[in-house]
Amino acid sequence: MTEAVLDPRFTLPVRTVEKATAEPRWVRLVLIGLALAFLGIFLFVPLAAVFYEALRKGVGVYWQAVIEPDALAAVRLTLLAAAISVPLNLVFGVAAAWAIAKFEFRGKNLLITLIDLPFSVSPVIAGLIFVLVFGLQGWFGEWLRDHDLKIIFAVPGIVLATIFVTFPFVARELIPLMQAQGTEEEEAAVVLGASGWQTLWRVTLPNVKWGLLYGVILSNARAMGEFGAVSVVSGHIRGLTNTLPLHVEILYNEYQFAAAFATASLLALLALVTLVLKVWVERRFAD
Repeated sequence: MTEAVLDPRFTLPVRTVEKATAEPRWVRLVLIGLALAFLGIFLFVPLAAVFYEALRKGVGVYWQAVIEPDALAAVRLTLLAAAISVPLNLVFGVAAAWAIAKFEFRGKNLLITLIDLPFSVSPVIAGLIFVLVFGLQGWFGEWLRDHDLKIIFAVPGIVLATIFVTFPFVARELIPLMQAQGTEEEEAAVVLGASGWQTLWRVTLPNVKWGLLYGVILSNARAMGEFGAVSVVSGHIRGLTNTLPLHVEILYNEYQFAAAFATASLLALLALVTLVLKVWVERRFAD
């Protein structure tokens, strides 16, 4: 077996390659400085301002704003919406990604387009769509009223809006990962006698577990922080249909700034926890 010989006319010296892939020190320092300045102005300073304003009047005022009944109700509703929407998006994301990456079928491109729909539609428009469908004057409004079912201005509407804005995340994380892995392992499992469910649980999911967890974290973060779509369908009923972002808006509009920033700090803490989990998953995924 002969070895390939590189023509010296088409090879570059090592020093030339190093110069092509390395920038002068001052360029790197400038770029790093710009990145840090951007992060400081648009991320660290606002985050520090939230906690400063939340604690400016003392820990007692902060604690009273956090344990206030409407704030606790907003926390419970936010966690409830996330607890319902994230598992449903998990099931949909795995099923859609598995179908798109492992099979060929008619309408595949259409399915991919529909998965990307929430990225291109404004959340406010999404909320209006649910109002037009399930509102009192909507398509199913009379039927829902006759059967004493309430979706808009109630918890089901908030959950539906949250599901809509978050369902692409899991699928979008898994589709390229499953496509890169190919179908060889699944085909081998089927040849060895594994059923479809066994192939999914023992071959496909273990190979994408970190990407799956990453998509779940992103979906959960968006679910807890969603404002536009939820604002349209909630009705802003204090203690009943206000999530944390909506509760912050109401407090701020009522000039209760300390309470508003205290409640906002809860969202910031949830975001920080999500960020830590995201970094941990990225490191495990890279390994």
